[in-house]
Amino acid sequence: MAEAVAELLERAARRDAALEELRALRVALQAVPPAALRARLGEHHLGALFGLLGVNDREQVSACVSILERLLQALDPLYVIQNLREELQKGLFHPDDSVKILTMSQVGRIVEDSAAVREILQSPELLRQIIKCIGGEKIAVAKEAIKSLSRIAQSQEGLEVLFGSNLLGDLRNVMATSDVVRYRVYELIVEISSVSAESLNYCANSGLIPELIGELTGEDVLVRATCIEMVTSLAHTPHGRLYLAQQGVIDRISNIILGAESDPFSSFYLPGFVKFFGNLAVVDSPQQICERYPVFMEKVFEMAESQDPTMVGVAVDTLGILGSNVEGKQVLQKTRSRFQNLLSKIGHQAKNAPTELRLRCLDAISSLLYLPPEQQTEDLLGMTESWFTSLSSQPLELFRSISTQPFPDLHCGALRVFTAIANQPWAQKLMLDSPGFVEYVVDRSVEPDKASKDAKYELVKALVNSKSIAEIFGNQYYLRLRAYLHEGPYYVKAVSTTAVEGAE
Repeated sequence: MAEAVAELLERAARRDAALEELRALRVALQAVPPAALRARLGEHHLGALFGLLGVNDREQVSACVSILERLLQALDPLYVIQNLREELQKGLFHPDDSVKILTMSQVGRIVEDSAAVREILQSPELLRQIIKCIGGEKIAVAKEAIKSLSRIAQSQEGLEVLFGSNLLGDLRNVMATSDVVRYRVYELIVEISSVSAESLNYCANSGLIPELIGELTGEDVLVRATCIEMVTSLAHTPHGRLYLAQQGVIDRISNIILGAESDPFSSFYLPGFVKFFGNLAVVDSPQQICERYPVFMEKVFEMAESQDPTMVGVAVDTLGILGSNVEGKQVLQKTRSRFQNLLSKIGHQAKNAPTELRLRCLDAISSLLYLPPEQQTEDLLGMTESWFTSLSSQPLELFRSISTQPFPDLHCGALRVFTAIANQPWAQKLMLDSPGFVEYVVDRSVEPDKASKDAKYELVKALVNSKSIAEIFGNQYYLRLRAYLHEGPYYVKAVSTTAVEGAE
């Protein structure tokens, strides 16, 4: 087979390969291992195949792209950039998106290679073409370009090449293509800024981060909604949060939330702004954020109490994020009856709202009720128990009824609630006292699909791994749960059959 490939490659190198031969080469290549391909492959073969891309024949281009994908994967990235630089540049110019994607995937390999990436840094024309690809119509090409430039910027040398040369002008030129492309460049800048304080400094000095912040706090409500997601990504890093605080951005976002009451268009951007503070509270300190920006908590409660399902969904998500750690739970507990009343509404929504909101409520409830074993103090266990009882007059039955519905997502959502409380003694006592509950837990026949079997298994695992389970459930049930855990999530009991003489 290797000889056949060699012969077909030679024909392609003479640029007289017919479409049938290219098809034959494409098939033959699949049977030859990469090491054998490397031994047969010359630079003239690749140059000729790239040359065959320059025709107005989609079928030939498609065949050549498949062949080159296979051949180039067999080559070292350093060899590709050193010997095929010009071909890569032409590939990024090509009108066919499949050629651009092929070329960008090779650029992706090159930038991941520590030796090869240096070669790209010395190829300003190739870098210029990669930047132009951000403005391409095909989102797959733009995403690859963003990924590659982000990787290039992970070194000091890369930062200097991108921001200390004419390439910054190219970035600005591509931004002017359209609003969509401008946001792609912002996405790239935020990705680069998130790497280190030094990267952020380069991006800030380029003027691009201040421009993003200017758009975030400007008058266009739709632009605000888009920009807040990027600024939220920036806030995930300590150096990003410090920068936003120093520039007064967090205070400005708080003031915009405060002024949202009088803005008839606030529903466009308010969800994103509230999520920003929710994420900030988790990565920073929930108590400090909620004390410093009381408007955030007030707005979350307002949204949760509203009749607008969109606002309720965002509020529920945010409460789930905020209550995912103990400090956040304690912040919520300080609001006393207001939060208890809200839990009753969330429990009602988990049962009666449209499916998507029900799922979000179930996920938030799981997050709010979970307590790691090392944090199960008497006070905190009392708090989660009181929250659980606030959800409904019969909360265990509420989630059990959801878990028996024929909708896999809801079924798994309810099982995750049980898993969240499974290691807490008060919940184990409730489960034991609920008729038929333990039988339901060990009954494999009620789980119709893989996701449900996995969710049930996680519940059993949480129960078995709890220190209090053997004492509360008793030996009989404890041993059944341990057997379930040992057998795994997909165990099926063998059914023996006996042949009866004379039976049909």
